[in-house]
Amino acid sequence: MTRVSVTVDGVSYQDEVEPRLLLVHYLRERLGKVGTVVGCDTSNCGACTVLLDGRSVKSCSVLAVQVTDRTITTIEGLAAEDGTLHPVQQAFHDNHALQCGFCTPGMVLAACDLLSENADPSEDEIREGIEGNLCRCTGYQNIVRAVQAAASEGRASSASTGATTGVTS
Repeated sequence: MTRVSVTVDGVSYQDEVEPRLLLVHYLRERLGKVGTVVGCDTSNCGACTVLLDGRSVKSCSVLAVQVTDRTITTIEGLAAEDGTLHPVQQAFHDNHALQCGFCTPGMVLAACDLLSENADPSEDEIREGIEGNLCRCTGYQNIVRAVQAAASEGRASSASTGATTGVTS
């Protein structure tokens, strides 16, 4: 067993884990973060995407022991404590960017990463930014619209506050 010390959605955890335990299983089984979905176990679908130190990663391709002293944000950690949705979550809702919802957590977190790096992405940049996340329902057009809407909201928010960054978690 190996000791892991990690912050997930703002809460610090210390656990003993098997060295081969995947991060996705640690999040779901030990911490109850079931919004992090197990889709394929081969890192092809992106359903298990989380933010690791602010960058999107597929948690089925990361070992739990690799996240010691790091910060993880899951889909459960995006909304405000009062339940107000994160701007990207709200944009997905407003733009009907989900159907079955299976891919949504990974798509939202990939979009957050993209917008933290590029506050005003083109359609092609959005498609490239989410390309590691598969959706079998929507055809991606509403997902792209949602990311565009979140970017617009982030620009509007930045203009009103004087901030210069994009939408972040």
